[in-house]
Amino acid sequence: MKKRPSIIQRILKWLAIVLFALVALFFFVRFVGQRINAVTPKGGINEEMYVDINGSRQWINIYGKNLDNPVLLYLHGGPGYASSPISFAFTRKWADVYTVVTWDQRNCGKSYSEDQNSTTLTYDLMMSDGEKLTKFLREYLDKDKITLLGHSWGTIYGCNLVLAHPEYYECYIGTGQVVDFDKNEEAFMGVAGTWVADEEGKNLYQTLTSQPGYNKEYYAARQALMKKYGYDMMAEGADYNLVATRIFNPYYSLGDYYRFLKADSSVYDDFIDSDEFRKFSLLGRTEYQVPYYNINGDKDYQTNWLIAREYFDDISAPHKELFIMKDMTHGLLESRSGEFSEILHQIARKEAKSHNP
Repeated sequence: MKKRPSIIQRILKWLAIVLFALVALFFFVRFVGQRINAVTPKGGINEEMYVDINGSRQWINIYGKNLDNPVLLYLHGGPGYASSPISFAFTRKWADVYTVVTWDQRNCGKSYSEDQNSTTLTYDLMMSDGEKLTKFLREYLDKDKITLLGHSWGTIYGCNLVLAHPEYYECYIGTGQVVDFDKNEEAFMGVAGTWVADEEGKNLYQTLTSQPGYNKEYYAARQALMKKYGYDMMAEGADYNLVATRIFNPYYSLGDYYRFLKADSSVYDDFIDSDEFRKFSLLGRTEYQVPYYNINGDKDYQTNWLIAREYFDDISAPHKELFIMKDMTHGLLESRSGEFSEILHQIARKEAKSHNP
């Protein structure tokens, strides 16, 4: 006589069936969402590819609703931290006025590969990467010039590119503007010292100021201080669902996410604490040959907005304009992507009018 399964066995069987069904549903919903986000707008473009730049394969996505629109290259922050798992959600809000190019800079995000970890990052190498990608985009998209938009590290990177090659760019737009890394950190220590009001804060501040350089302990204390006192990048959260964005990202497989999480960022850790990185400083470099725009939050002390404002005042450019987002920290692209997009549309209209008065 066949022995009947026990109650526990039957429960486990049904739990396994339910779990399998939920996993299958997840992948089905994810597949549908990805396919929807992978659609190319009528008359527009939605492409991803790898571009060979200075001996490395670097990933880009090109998305826009009208190929006649100007091209905007978005430079993510970090350095070494690509925003491509979530950035398509906010960059597509600009796609009606720009053909937007998202770029994972060398050896991070979808451009990461272990074989690049032996390559020392230098000022000249990073500048050459930016110049060569710019030339590629101008040819591939048949544009004489492109617009640069940088966030955080991407701002000081973008400014250096615009200063070195104004002939390639229509204008520069910076958000979370960096002027000089060392000056920024000195300013952070100064303002953070005014925040500390309890033992935990004092201990964090002591850890921050006692470090011999910009090591992991320094950044951990820095982040903890910003989070504790309400100045961290995502203090307001996001105005779109970050989890759903990652799930329905049409450019990321599960393998891509695994590699993203397992990537070794030590080459960038060394770069940030090097003289090569300090060569990007903008101190004393204020003569721009293209229009200069800044969009900064007035609670951004991750990249000190007061230093950015002082630098803006000293700039000479064909046109310059400063936008201040009230009660906003460093995460303005995620926390207020709609408001940021409205400002970017204003800039696009101004630039279009200047080219077609």
